[in-house]
Amino acid sequence: MTRYYRPRSKADALAVLAEEGDAARPLVGGTDLLVGLRHRTAEPRLIVDLKGVEDLPAPLRTEDDRVLVGPTLTLGELAADPTVREWFPSLVEAALTVGSVAIRNRASLIGNCCNGSPAADTVPAMLVHEVAVTIESVDGARTAPLSEFFLGPGRTLCGAGEIVTGIGMRRPQPGHGSAFQRLTRRRGVDLATVSAAAGIDRDGRVVLGLGAVGPRPLRTELDEPVDPADEDALANALDRAAAIATPISDIRGGREYRAAMVKVLARRAVVAADRRRHEEVPA
Repeated sequence: MTRYYRPRSKADALAVLAEEGDAARPLVGGTDLLVGLRHRTAEPRLIVDLKGVEDLPAPLRTEDDRVLVGPTLTLGELAADPTVREWFPSLVEAALTVGSVAIRNRASLIGNCCNGSPAADTVPAMLVHEVAVTIESVDGARTAPLSEFFLGPGRTLCGAGEIVTGIGMRRPQPGHGSAFQRLTRRRGVDLATVSAAAGIDRDGRVVLGLGAVGPRPLRTELDEPVDPADEDALANALDRAAAIATPISDIRGGREYRAAMVKVLARRAVVAADRRRHEEVPA
């Protein structure tokens, strides 16, 4: 039988999680955990509901050079925030592809990361930025770059007895643009077949975040600055950068199809990001 516990403090939550170890699961939005419970793919002995914890970091805090996200920020709140929309447009685009409005009003950004899904929609959009993840346990806190947070399907640096208490996203430099592209079998509720985000700075340097084409979300960079208007140069650079991808065949798409489409989506994302930065920063 699964037990339920609703702590009021972070210290209490961490102590209970440490005591139960692998047998406990934290709950915030629950959009994946509750489905797992219903289908018996997840059978923890204890669910620790974090929504009543009074001393967790605020859902969203904006500083001069970064945005700080707490565990309870929903994807709907994220996508509606004016600063996030201005600084991280690709993340807003990605968040708005997740599920339905009802799901986005429950699902949290941190939960979307902690599931460790290679197809997590929000992750490629964050990988093109400087993002750090804070993980806490009874032994203290540690911070890691988002690019190092994912270990494999369903596995992250956040282990038993730990919770992610914050994600910090540094404000992009002036002249930066970003965009997100996603391919799926049907609109709204399906996992991505392939996804790609691109960030391009004022010097033409491009960073890509790729989803559903490896055992974890991938971050890669073009090996030289590009002019997206030079289609041949961009295509060649994307061929080299996309070599990091190791897609598999499954119900959502074949390996060869994914390998081809990740380059298509990456090109579209680079072009859209470049257009966006020129729209926002006059020459």
